[in-house]
Amino acid sequence: MENKILEVKSLKKYFDMGKGELLQAVNDVSFHVNRGETFGLVGESGCGKSTIGRTILGLYKKTDGDVIFDNENVHDLNEKERFKFYRKMQMIFQDPYASLNPRSTVREVISEPMEVHKLYKTKEEVTERVYELLEEVGLNREHANRYPHEFSGGQRQRIGIARALALNPDFIIADEPISALDVSVQAQVVNLMKQLQEDKGLTFLFIAHDLSMVKQFSDRIGVMYLGNMVELTDSAELYEKPLHPYTQALLSAIPIPDPDIEEKRERIILEGELPSPINPPSGCVFRTRCPMAMEVCSQIKPVWQEVEQAHFVACHLYDETIENKNQLKKQPETVATK
Repeated sequence: MENKILEVKSLKKYFDMGKGELLQAVNDVSFHVNRGETFGLVGESGCGKSTIGRTILGLYKKTDGDVIFDNENVHDLNEKERFKFYRKMQMIFQDPYASLNPRSTVREVISEPMEVHKLYKTKEEVTERVYELLEEVGLNREHANRYPHEFSGGQRQRIGIARALALNPDFIIADEPISALDVSVQAQVVNLMKQLQEDKGLTFLFIAHDLSMVKQFSDRIGVMYLGNMVELTDSAELYEKPLHPYTQALLSAIPIPDPDIEEKRERIILEGELPSPINPPSGCVFRTRCPMAMEVCSQIKPVWQEVEQAHFVACHLYDETIENKNQLKKQPETVATK
């Protein structure tokens, strides 16, 4: 039985670029996250993943739609209510070099949220909690008096995770937490997050573009393209049976360690550049790069629908509402037109 902790309903986030132009960073996106699970959000750079995370947390004001967390509308909270809300939801930022104050010691970085929210009565209690958090993320209490520049990238991200845990949140938005790290360190950080989730019952929104890593950590995955959600289903289902042509192309780019299989398999190459979110294509936003584009794709935006149990997709290939089935024939000449 679903136990929703977060529900995003028809979320839109547009940025005013001046001269009457709007950058449609997030356009009518809906999904939910169940308590205790990890929901992965994937897609190319610039598709709106991080904007969704920041809008959920309230760092960006929504343009339209709703963000419901623990039965409360995040964007309707007053200042006092929002202060309490931040104890429940925290964020791990992408860049461990830029997200930590270089002039603060690790002790100060981690203790600041606790002091702001007045979680403990004495400095000794705060310090002891800092030591506990450092040990939970695989560091030592001796690290508390050092500065961020004295640590490697992986260690800095562990400090960032410790800071996110300082208020004992229920929900953590991990905004590409491994993309700035060496490949050898990425798995260590992901394994740490999985262990913390098991120990503390945390819920994660895991934002990333590395599909192979998202598969290892996520229970369900949503695929984004140019501000739109194009597919959503269980992690295993997505990798075994991707429905949307964009998802199929992304998965075909993941290397397979077996050289014989890797040599024989077909790679789907997407032609053309990613369209501008200021002036997105009409109809289906993916049609200008889609190898399966049809005439109807340029005319009608596909409906977000459940085509199989718990498997949602927005694609005319699976749209039963199209009256003229002849439109479902492949028409490559429409791919390059707008």
